[in-house]
Amino acid sequence: QTLVYGRDRIRFMESLVVGDIAELKPGQGTLTLLTNEKGGITDDLIVTNTSEDHLYVVSNAACADKDLAILRDRAAQLQATGSDVHLEVSDNALLALQGSPSMARVLQAGLSDDLAKLSFMNSITTTVFGVPGCRVTRCGYTGEDGVEISVPAARAVELAEQLLGVPDVWLAGLAARDSLRLEAGLCLYGNDIDETVTPAEAGLMWTLG
Repeated sequence: QTLVYGRDRIRFMESLVVGDIAELKPGQGTLTLLTNEKGGITDDLIVTNTSEDHLYVVSNAACADKDLAILRDRAAQLQATGSDVHLEVSDNALLALQGSPSMARVLQAGLSDDLAKLSFMNSITTTVFGVPGCRVTRCGYTGEDGVEISVPAARAVELAEQLLGVPDVWLAGLAARDSLRLEAGLCLYGNDIDETVTPAEAGLMWTLG
């Protein structure tokens, strides 16, 4: 999870990904692709234009180190030409709660905000089951209704245990994720898409701004 600040943050992000970041409303995010010089997909990212004057970027965990190196290198290039952009790496943990209709019911019980008002690919900063400072984004990688919760690392276990205390909630591993993605026809980085595959070849032209 990387936070991008500065008045040139939109231009910075659009120089790296295929999406139209400038059109995102406050609190709105999009799935986009970080591409290399040949158009190959270095990673698929979720980029959110937050209401707090920064972009919130979520990488795949397996690609986080290489993504951050690319972001830092590009930021340095732009800074050298006088652009105003700087990065902050979040140490928050990320929990995903996926599956309809149970997800909404489970989460709403611990949320002061009305989850019904949080539409797909939008996010809010809120308190979740007594843990303040969480960013809840209505998105996911299973093809189901779901959220990803960015939670301060020191309280991640506490929040996970609270969620797992609900009978409808179970831990799910990568095999469950992979089978759900196959059913939903969603690309999986390192399997269907990688640095040798372009957005066109992956059937992901809809991600292009």
